[in-house]
Amino acid sequence: MLAVHFGAGNIGRGFIGLLLHQAGYEVAFVDVNKALVAELNQRKAYDVQLADPNTQHLHVQGVRGIDGQEVELVAQTIASADLVTTAVGPNVLPHIAAAIAQGISRRLAAGGQPLNVIACENMIGGSAQLKEHVYGHLSEEEQERADRMIGFPNAAVDRIVPLQHHEDKLLVTVEPFYEWVVDRSQVKGELPAISGITYVDDLAPYIERKLFTVNTGHAVIAYLGYQKGYVTIDQAMRDKGIADAVRGALRETGALLVAKYGFDQEQHNAYVAKILERYANPLLSDDVTRVGRSPIRKLSPNDRLVGPAMQCMERGIVPQELGRAIAAALLFDYREDSEAQRIQHDRSEWGIERVLREYTHIPAGHPLEAIVLQHVASLQAKAESN
Repeated sequence: MLAVHFGAGNIGRGFIGLLLHQAGYEVAFVDVNKALVAELNQRKAYDVQLADPNTQHLHVQGVRGIDGQEVELVAQTIASADLVTTAVGPNVLPHIAAAIAQGISRRLAAGGQPLNVIACENMIGGSAQLKEHVYGHLSEEEQERADRMIGFPNAAVDRIVPLQHHEDKLLVTVEPFYEWVVDRSQVKGELPAISGITYVDDLAPYIERKLFTVNTGHAVIAYLGYQKGYVTIDQAMRDKGIADAVRGALRETGALLVAKYGFDQEQHNAYVAKILERYANPLLSDDVTRVGRSPIRKLSPNDRLVGPAMQCMERGIVPQELGRAIAAALLFDYREDSEAQRIQHDRSEWGIERVLREYTHIPAGHPLEAIVLQHVASLQAKAESN
């Protein structure tokens, strides 16, 4: 079996490529990093190290690299592949669509078997968005045939890959925990037999569970940790006040998720406990400024802080800790983050009340507004007293 995977970076090699190899696939990595492609073609293998006390190494072999600029070769490989996956980042999806479309076009012309294209990106509806980009390069007739033969099942993925410090260009360290959930209803033909995938009929609960647990908790630690001067996530988690705040925030989102989707409470508690362990793992250390970057996006109405906080209010759950995190995000003034600087500029021009409304869309007079503003005042008072 052959899988074409776009993105030979740390997530590509350490997460998706590893699971594809373990499922018996030969993996052809497509990447524009010529040095990385050359190294893959020379060695045909690499190692993955698990970030745990045992530092277990997993050997991946039967791999090769393809230069992403060699569109003809990429298309030829896709035409005969059994699966296509991506881990390139949401902004890169439009740039790989033409090559995927050419491969699909060749496959359809040759009467090939059904093919599934799974975007394994940290975004909602990644495969659906990739499909739109790909279809922009296909004729109407090809689109009609692709609707019958080519699946673009959406997926939710989760695995922390820390900053790498290896002399070996291909060695990658990843956390032991991972989750790869795929929408079964959108698969064409037989389900890809990959033991690391969980197939579900409704992906929405799993996307929100990840966003409102993993991403929410990370943001809470980052923004509160920044306010207290911590450098890394694991350092911040050793602060009892921050640890209590993130546990409180995840109790709030947990109550929302259980009420909204019917998750089993004990199973969700175990999921949260595992997430908290991941945050505290020094082998997965990440800078609070990197985790907190792009606060405008992270303060948007449907993202990890405001989204669950507003939904909590609708269900009678008072989001005190989420409100504290929103306040800390509004005060995040890291000089090297353009979004943070934009918020601070607007705060000095408009005042905190208007900034809160403009960036979060929390309506004036909404109960959540009062919660956030109270925490803003409290955080500012503590900062001034230090």
